[in-house]
Amino acid sequence: MTRFTMLIRPFNFLKTSVFTVTFSLLFLTFSVMPSFSQSDAARTPSTKSIEALEQKIEDLLMEIQKIKQQQKTDRAVQKKQEETITDLARHVGEAPSKEPLPPKNGINGLHFGGYGEMHANFNLDKNTSLFDFHRLVLYLGYDFNDWIKFNTELEIEHAFVSDNADGEFVFEQAYIDFLLNDKINIRAGRILTPLGIINQKHEPPSFFGVERPSFAKYIIPSTWSSDGIGIFGALTPSVTYEAYVVGGLNGAEFNAKDGIRNGRIKERPSLHAPAVTARMDFLPFSDHLLDQNQLFRLGLSAYFGGIDNGNKGKNPGIDGNIMIYSADFEHSVMGRWDTRGAIAYESIDGAREIGNNVASDIFGWYLESGYHFLPDSLKTGRLEKADAVAFLRYDDFDTQYHMPSGVTKNPLGDRNEWTVGINFYPIPNLVVKADFQLREDNAGNDEKLMNLGIGWQY
Repeated sequence: MTRFTMLIRPFNFLKTSVFTVTFSLLFLTFSVMPSFSQSDAARTPSTKSIEALEQKIEDLLMEIQKIKQQQKTDRAVQKKQEETITDLARHVGEAPSKEPLPPKNGINGLHFGGYGEMHANFNLDKNTSLFDFHRLVLYLGYDFNDWIKFNTELEIEHAFVSDNADGEFVFEQAYIDFLLNDKINIRAGRILTPLGIINQKHEPPSFFGVERPSFAKYIIPSTWSSDGIGIFGALTPSVTYEAYVVGGLNGAEFNAKDGIRNGRIKERPSLHAPAVTARMDFLPFSDHLLDQNQLFRLGLSAYFGGIDNGNKGKNPGIDGNIMIYSADFEHSVMGRWDTRGAIAYESIDGAREIGNNVASDIFGWYLESGYHFLPDSLKTGRLEKADAVAFLRYDDFDTQYHMPSGVTKNPLGDRNEWTVGINFYPIPNLVVKADFQLREDNAGNDEKLMNLGIGWQY
C-alpha cells in the first residue's frame, strides 16, 4: 500500500458513509409516505408514525453531523502528517545529497542556484577575532533532455583570490548524468567523494553550528572532490548506492596534524594510482513512515586507492596506498529531535616512506543532537515557516592514532571538541547561527571560541 493510499483511505470511507446515510434518509422518507391509492383517512399518518419519522430523521442528522466532525478531524490529522513528513524529510532526506539541491530557477533547460555563508569568529584565549566571508557558491546546470543532465558547483572562498591570500576559486563539482533507470545511472566528471555526511550535504542550512564539524575537516576533509566515472541508483526504495573509479590522493602532502586533508588535488590530478570509492544508504523505516513518525538513515562508505599522485601528472614517487572505512547515520523523530553522527578509520600503507610524522592509522568520530524548540504559537505571519534548534556536538579525532614503528607520535594530532549553540531559521533556506566551542589537544592546549554566522541557499 502506498503512503498516498494510506492517507486518502479514511476519506474514501467517510465519503461512502455520507452517501449511505443520505440514501437511508431518503428511503425512510418515501417508505412512510402514503400510497395514492389509499383513502384520505388512510393517507393521514398517525401521530406515532410522525413521531417515529421525526426521531429517525433526528438520528440521521446527528449521524451526519458526527461524520462531518470526523471529516474535519481527519483533515487536521492529514495536514499534521503531511507537515511531519515534510519536516522529517528536510532534516534527514533519503540520503546525503549526491548533487546540488535542485535549483528552483530555470530557463529553457538552464538551471541556477547557490549558497553562501559568512562568519564572525572570536578566539577568547588568544584575544583574536576576524570576519570571514567564508564561501559563495553558484550552481549552474543544463538539461540536454530528460535523461542527460549537466551540473556544476563553482565556489569562491574567503572573498579574495591571489597568490598571497587564502582565498580560492574552484570547481567543486562538474559532472554529467546519464539517467537510464531507477537502478543504474552513469555519472562522469568532478564529483563529491561519497564519504560521510558533510562532504555531500554541506549547504549551511543543512548542518548545525557556524563551522562544520572538525571531523569533516581533518578526518573526511570537506569538501573533497574527485575526478572520475561511476554509477549510482536505488536498488529498492529503501536502499541507494553509488560507486566510482576516481583519481587518487597525493600522499606527499599528508602530515601529522591535518592528516590526509592536503592530499586532495584540486587542479589536474594524476591518474597514475587511481582509487575506487563507494557507499550504500539504508532507510529501514521508509515503508512505515506514518506509523513510526520518524526517519532513520544508515550510510556505509569506503575508499581504496594509491597515494602516488600529483598535480599535472607529476607524481611524488611514493609507493603506498590508503584504505578508508566510514559509517554515518541521521535520525529524526516527529520533526523535533534530530541526531546524527559519523565515524571513520583510515589505514595508510607507506606512511614511513612519506615522512612528515604521517600516521599509519587515523581515526575519528562525532555525534550531535538538536531539539527544535520554537513553539507552534509563534509560527505565524512572517515567521510562519520559522524554526529554531538548540544543539550539542562532540568531535573526537586523532590524526596520529597509530604510528609506524620507530616514529614518535605528535600530541597535537589527538584532539576533541565540544560545540553548543543555536540555529534560527526565519525561513527554511536561511539560517542565523551562534555557538560556543571548547577545543583541547593531547599536548595540553585549550581554546575557547565564540562564533556567529549567517548562511543561505537558493
